[in-house]
Amino acid sequence: MGNAQPTNDLAATLNDGEVAVGLLDNTYSPSLVEFYGELGLDFVWLDFEHGGPDPWDAGTVEDLLRAAERTGVEALVRLPDTDPTLVRKALDLGVRNVFLPRVETAAEVREAVRSARFRYDDGAGDRGLAAPRARRWGLADDYVETEDRETLVGVTIENRESVENLDEILAVPELGFVFIGPLDLSVSLGHPGEVDHPDVQDAVETVRSRAVDADVPVGGLGFGMDDVNEKASNGYQILNLGSTTGALQQTVSGWLDDYEGERSGSE
Repeated sequence: MGNAQPTNDLAATLNDGEVAVGLLDNTYSPSLVEFYGELGLDFVWLDFEHGGPDPWDAGTVEDLLRAAERTGVEALVRLPDTDPTLVRKALDLGVRNVFLPRVETAAEVREAVRSARFRYDDGAGDRGLAAPRARRWGLADDYVETEDRETLVGVTIENRESVENLDEILAVPELGFVFIGPLDLSVSLGHPGEVDHPDVQDAVETVRSRAVDADVPVGGLGFGMDDVNEKASNGYQILNLGSTTGALQQTVSGWLDDYEGERSGSE
């Protein structure tokens, strides 16, 4: 007796030309991931590049995935490397939305996407076929067909090399999305932290416009809700609204600012 595999709502949203909004949980808390699903976010970004647990720690990653699955929110998992072995491991644990950092060439992207497919570009893929959690330990129906259809692999465009090779990267078959990384772009272009520098803004617009023209979904960071709304109307389909710690900082700081009593140790 088999089990039907769920659809990937993030992939469906992108295929329909609609916008998905989410939040970076930089506390890596299953409870918060679950709660964000209850609040109605489309995805929770779990960034294993800049923090969080070791992505090889299967039990920890599985707990985060279970929390997302419980409330129907998609987990968008950024791995710390494009190593195909790491991609395959994440997929076997049950990750369906893989987000790869610091890519530079189309060949590197193609290798990573191929490692996430059983069949790829009219030929053989390079994903391992076993009975891991992603297959419900052997109970899933139509595993090969479903996984190839529902797995989404995207890349971050965040350095000079990836911008220079952008057209070739966008042409990689079955590339799920590109996500623009203005902070690392500012470093790579020699203006660290200056996301409003003309060179950085030109690079961001180059990526956005070429991705839209190539019909590859494009994602990005929202710097306030005015910026989010503008980007949503300008071709972006994946938008990160903020982070757990950013939301807490804003809320708690506001509470403290509005508190009218005296506080011990405050200045």
